[in-house]
Amino acid sequence: MLHTVKNHSKNRGKLAAILGISAFYHDSAAAIVVDGKIIAAVQEERFTRQKHTEAFPKNAVVFCLEEAGLTIDELDAVVFYDKPLLTFERLLQTYYAFAPKGLISFLKAMPVWLNEKLFLRKKIKDGLSEVGKYDKRKLKMLFTEHHLSHAASAFYPSSFEESAILTIDGVGEWSTASIGIGKGNTIELVKEMNFPHSVGLLYSAFTYYLGFKVNSGEYKLMGLAPYGDPDSEETQTFVDLIKTKLIDIKDDGSLWLNQDYFNYATGLRMVKDQKWADLFGVMRRDEEGELNQSYRNLALAIQQVTEEVVLKMAIEAKRLTGLNKLCMAGGVALNCVANGKLEAANIFEEIYIQPAAGDSGGALGAALAISAMYFDEKRIIKKDGDAMNGAYLGPYFSDKEIELMSRKRKGIYRKYDDFDELSSVIANKISEGNVIGWFQGRMEFGPRALGNRSIIADPTNRQMQTKLNLKIKYREGFRPFAPSVLEEDTAEYFELKTTSPYMLLVAPVAEKYRTELPANYSKLPMMEQLKAERSKLQPITHVDFSARIQSVSKTTNPRYWNLLHKLKEKSGVGMVVNTSFNVRGEPIVCTPDDAFQCFMSTEMDYLVIENYVFTKTEQIDFENKDKWRIAFAKD
Repeated sequence: MLHTVKNHSKNRGKLAAILGISAFYHDSAAAIVVDGKIIAAVQEERFTRQKHTEAFPKNAVVFCLEEAGLTIDELDAVVFYDKPLLTFERLLQTYYAFAPKGLISFLKAMPVWLNEKLFLRKKIKDGLSEVGKYDKRKLKMLFTEHHLSHAASAFYPSSFEESAILTIDGVGEWSTASIGIGKGNTIELVKEMNFPHSVGLLYSAFTYYLGFKVNSGEYKLMGLAPYGDPDSEETQTFVDLIKTKLIDIKDDGSLWLNQDYFNYATGLRMVKDQKWADLFGVMRRDEEGELNQSYRNLALAIQQVTEEVVLKMAIEAKRLTGLNKLCMAGGVALNCVANGKLEAANIFEEIYIQPAAGDSGGALGAALAISAMYFDEKRIIKKDGDAMNGAYLGPYFSDKEIELMSRKRKGIYRKYDDFDELSSVIANKISEGNVIGWFQGRMEFGPRALGNRSIIADPTNRQMQTKLNLKIKYREGFRPFAPSVLEEDTAEYFELKTTSPYMLLVAPVAEKYRTELPANYSKLPMMEQLKAERSKLQPITHVDFSARIQSVSKTTNPRYWNLLHKLKEKSGVGMVVNTSFNVRGEPIVCTPDDAFQCFMSTEMDYLVIENYVFTKTEQIDFENKDKWRIAFAKD
């Protein structure tokens, strides 16, 4: 299926400033592109502190405009990442096709659509009015299709002149997956799979059934899957039931979902609970219920099926396009285990995945698509990397702002004039078993903390995973932590032949760092599996010997690289445990004040904000105590 955007190349000759917006579903965000260059991008949740908010991204828009030095009237276009009328058409046709089923859902959904979502143009204009005054008559408002936004978010920032594009998610308008071709400034989507058949919705259905929240808990399911027993007869039975009763997977990766078992098309729940209980022999898990072996095996089964589908779709993308490079986006592209399997399969010579692959990245993709295909802005192709600036596209803060926060919060800190000295001190503290809040530069765009809003610790400390989960993150103990490793050392520790700057690839820990597992390991109780010694890098080694890797480049993030290099000089291991700077249920911290409050409410040992090192007590154990000070709030 061909998707095009009407070209207005007559506008070429002046810099085109495009504001992209995603909102009203989940993970609202804004991004701004000027003359084809990404200036800023940020999720609204980071400002409002409401995780996965769907609200109009007022604060994100304000930041993007300020970063670009523009007003709304100076924008050439505002673009929304989705076409609501097509989505409304899909809803009406779906309810009609399933009638009389879905009446209750229809009666709940229609007032929302008729009063709000059907008139998104007005809602967007009203939202912009809260940002500032502007001439509504002159505002050019555009809408891109959902999967074109995803495709553009991956292809345009990539270093590829030409590539296949694979987008996979729950649903956008009608499409649930697409294969496209990116070449120069253009994107052509050539094949689509349509609602209600969706691997994203299938995975979300299992997320729901296993007691996690849809659109936010999918990564928990992915983390749970390795606790399943791959040799268990039950696991294989679950796989067979999924593939014979729930879905029919075609050779090209497309699939047909048996709607007799699902309820998302017209109902208020993802699945028909009793039919699933009868099929799998286990009831739906309560959110805080025990994760017994059957639930773990079910998680492994759907992860294996998802990996099979993604691989088949990638093979079909290669067959259709004949190209050796692949770009990926859409929520399913955040399944880094499937990504790792795809990378290892060597179907493509190179793979590029948009770090904000979900709906938040749609704001950026929409802006890039309009910049390239509507205004004919010259595409910026960086041969030595991508155009995402390491995904460091969010807010940053001055020394003055940090010191004002400290006065307000009565923070105890020392400022280092020499960052190299600071890195040496913090490397020592990490080696001694301390947990550090690490806050530097511009905030990351997307769901991953990549060394600018991170909590970091020693990956060789056997107890660190338990400490981080129970004393810092206050989250489920089964969830793994990721390593940040010097880019040049990645192959030393992991079976990965490429870099992984955005923590989007899972690969095995190198054999020489593993330890022998106890007999009957896969059948041990869950917490015993977790506690069993697996490797010399225990906190970042998942129960199946895998790790979700971030390779840190000296060029992209010199400060984070410097810290890792100091650690290598001290301990021989240029790596840290890296988890997002937040606690359970909270978005990643955005401001110094967010970071300080999180630091004080957890058992983190030290907080580093730029060149400032904060502690919780006046009993400073660092050298040069006279350089420390207590900053009190003014009356």
